[in-house]
Amino acid sequence: MTSPSAADYGWIRSASSVFNYALEIGYTMTLVRGVSPAELLRTAGADPRDTCVGIDEFIREHGEIMFGYASWPESFLAGAFEVPGEGGSWALALEFGGDLGTRSSIMEALSAGTRAVSHSSNGGKPMDFFHSYEDGELRVTFEWPADRTGSAPYLTGEVPEQPY
Repeated sequence: MTSPSAADYGWIRSASSVFNYALEIGYTMTLVRGVSPAELLRTAGADPRDTCVGIDEFIREHGEIMFGYASWPESFLAGAFEVPGEGGSWALALEFGGDLGTRSSIMEALSAGTRAVSHSSNGGKPMDFFHSYEDGELRVTFEWPADRTGSAPYLTGEVPEQPY
């Protein structure tokens, strides 16, 4: 058995990979436990649009929306679907270039009575963020794991490592 190498993950940056598009333009993935995709979008204040079938159609729709703007718009396109996970089903929202999962007011509302987590990347810039909310409260957020904040930034008994 061999250990994986960087070459094993080269497909992520291939021209046909959805990951390549997401990494170039930026993305946010938001997961909310125990709610439907429709409920996630409704709570986030989304205006319903047509349904996209598959990631290729979603990327095409995103490109058409972005083509109509001279600068980056305040609104964004998000797609949502159900995924299995810890404690049952979760709704996963994916957006390219948006910030649904980084807006505290939305994450507080999404996590009321449940858990919501998000990961975002700023498209080409070395900025990646993680947020975890539970029962409307920010439990942990970080850009770099050694520099966490929130009401419970570390696991019980965990000793934070110093980055220097």
